[in-house]
Amino acid sequence: MSDDRFAVLVIADESEEFPDALLYAGQLCKSTGWRLVMLRVIEPEAPAPWASITDEIRRQAHVAAESLTQRFAAEVWAESGVTAEPILREGEVKPVLRKLLDEETSIKLVVLAAAAGPGGPGPLVAQLGKAAGLGARAVPVLVVPGALSRAEIRKLALPVAAPPQPLTEAGGEPT
Repeated sequence: MSDDRFAVLVIADESEEFPDALLYAGQLCKSTGWRLVMLRVIEPEAPAPWASITDEIRRQAHVAAESLTQRFAAEVWAESGVTAEPILREGEVKPVLRKLLDEETSIKLVVLAAAAGPGGPGPLVAQLGKAAGLGARAVPVLVVPGALSRAEIRKLALPVAAPPQPLTEAGGEPT
C-alpha cells in the first residue's frame, strides 16, 4: 500500500456481526479521512486426491473471496462514501493478521464486532481477550458491541467534539 495515511482494518468474513464492524469502520474513516483496509483470509482446504481438483477448489475460494469483498466494498461505499481497500491472503486468520499488521505500519486500529447471542463474542474477539496482542507491533482493537442498532453504531463512530463550555454571567464566572 503506497498511501501513508492512517488506516483502519476490518476482517471481512461471513459472520453476522461483521457488517457492524464494517459500518463503524466506514463511518470512522469518513469522519477522520483515514483509509479503510478490508482483509479477507482464505483458509486452506484439505488437499483433494488430485492436484487439478485442489487447484480448482483454490480458484473457486479466491473467486468467492473477491466477490465477497466487492459486495462489502459496495456496501461501505453506499453507506459512508469510503472506498475500502481489499486485501486477500491465504492461510489461517490469526497468523495472516499478525503478518499484515507487522508489514503495514499505516494500520493504526483494528475494528471487530462482537456477536450478540449467547454463543459468546465470536472466536477472534474471544481469542484477543486471551492473547498478548495481535502481533509484534501494538495496535489497538476496537470491539463494536453486538447489541447496538445501526443508528447507535453511526453515532459512536462520529468524531468526539470538545465538551461545551459552561455559560458565564456578566462577571465572567460560570453559572
